[in-house]
Amino acid sequence: MQLILFDDQSRFGLMPFTRTRPAADIRCGIFTMRERWEKLLGQKSSSITEAYLQQVFPPDAADDNLLVNGGIFASSTLANAIKALQPESKLVKDDTIIAARTTRKELSFDGLAATLQTFSTVSFEEKINQLKNTWDIFSQNDRAIREDFAIITEGRQSDVIPEGVTVTGKENLFIEPGAIVNAGTIINAATGPVYLAKDAEILEGCMLRGPIALGEHAVLKMGAKIYGGTTIGEGCKVGGEISNVVFFANSNKGHDGYLGNAVIGEWCNLGADTNCSNLKNNYDEVKIWDEYNNKSIKTGLTFCGLLMGDHSKCGINTMFNTGTVAGVSCNIYGGNFPEKFIPSFCWGGSEGMVTYDFNRAMDTANRMMGRRNKSLSPAEIEMYRWIFEQTTEQRNIFAK
Repeated sequence: MQLILFDDQSRFGLMPFTRTRPAADIRCGIFTMRERWEKLLGQKSSSITEAYLQQVFPPDAADDNLLVNGGIFASSTLANAIKALQPESKLVKDDTIIAARTTRKELSFDGLAATLQTFSTVSFEEKINQLKNTWDIFSQNDRAIREDFAIITEGRQSDVIPEGVTVTGKENLFIEPGAIVNAGTIINAATGPVYLAKDAEILEGCMLRGPIALGEHAVLKMGAKIYGGTTIGEGCKVGGEISNVVFFANSNKGHDGYLGNAVIGEWCNLGADTNCSNLKNNYDEVKIWDEYNNKSIKTGLTFCGLLMGDHSKCGINTMFNTGTVAGVSCNIYGGNFPEKFIPSFCWGGSEGMVTYDFNRAMDTANRMMGRRNKSLSPAEIEMYRWIFEQTTEQRNIFAK
């Protein structure tokens, strides 16, 4: 049986992060959504998503396929219900299709909803958690870390705590082999679990207050202050003051500056003393720009900071207003607040934006990735080219 994680219409509420990936490859908690499903269902997966992404994330259908909504958080209860599905049946919670089983091989994002409507229905009565909006990623991160910690540490023993490290709540700290915690580090795991992945490193003088997840090869710079609900993904280098932030992977915020209630995609770089507001001066509800529907929407939140897509960068001393959305491959700089919505492939700041030349943007992406011995594949370049072309109208409106 093949496991295929599918996108539903909720993916459009997760832009700019789903411009470059299926919802299943969003990180929330210790795991990505995909990693959690694969762990609980015991097999690798492929994806059904928008056509322009399928060259990078190809589907792999067979004679018997288990289709699972990649934007829903996996749980052991859900996994058991999904395993019990019969062919041509679907598992549903209210109006949300959680999963289905089918012998059909010809499956696509555009036609999937109609196909699944013909299947028999099995109702799921318990609560489910799903990513539907960008702010769900940081809002649900605290809970996800706690649940993932129980999964990833079950039946295992942490490495020893090094000398010179102060820990409260030792039973909630898990150090994988190869992780380095330097002397002078203070960890409070009584407030929530703290997970340190293989080859992660915490430099001297850092202060951590759980729940926190530090991914493989991630580095906390000296003196960093990391508050709960924070995930720092694989290969990220992070410093300054961080609170309830999700870094996907290979992104850098290596210097002083505040970032809270935020999501940072892959291959981003935030210059020294970048500061991001997460609370309005009048304590009013934060609104953000919905780039799919081209309108401002309410988040229902008092705290909401920066939402930055893959390969975007900002210069030193950049300031971001509450609820700022920066798209894919933006280059932002300047001494005042830029607009609260910065379309993909924009170059500039508060004094105005212009289109970021596509070839220059790809060159920059490859130079940054080359520092980690990686590069863009031809399929990925074509994916970015499609995004560049599809966001032209937004730049014509917002870039001046």
